[in-house]
Amino acid sequence: MKSKEELNELSGIIVDAAMEVHREFGPGLLERVYEAALSAELLMRGISSERQVPLPVVYKGNVLDDEGYRIDLLVEDCIVVELKTVSGLLPIHEAQLSTYLRLARKNLGLLINFHTVLLKDGIKRRVHQFPSI
Repeated sequence: MKSKEELNELSGIIVDAAMEVHREFGPGLLERVYEAALSAELLMRGISSERQVPLPVVYKGNVLDDEGYRIDLLVEDCIVVELKTVSGLLPIHEAQLSTYLRLARKNLGLLINFHTVLLKDGIKRRVHQFPSI
């Protein structure tokens, strides 16, 4: 498990890599293109990521759906990155990221919308704290 400082540093690298992808392509492409490019950019920086990671939905110990939901990018097995190509981020997009964090039992997530003139306007960071047992 990574420390808070390591997670913060890693999230900064992800944002920087996303900005590089956005500088290269700009807005207007499909989400899967940005996903592939961001994964490639992270790999060039020595950061591992997995694309389209299945996210099982479990209710009271029963797996309800193990194929329907997918994390766009799971970086270093600790940061959930949800990508969008929409005209504007809505509260439902942030709620989706929070739900994915909870289901995946991860503490940090980034929501990145590539359909913006300035990418910094399309980035949201979300922290999910799990209760201590």
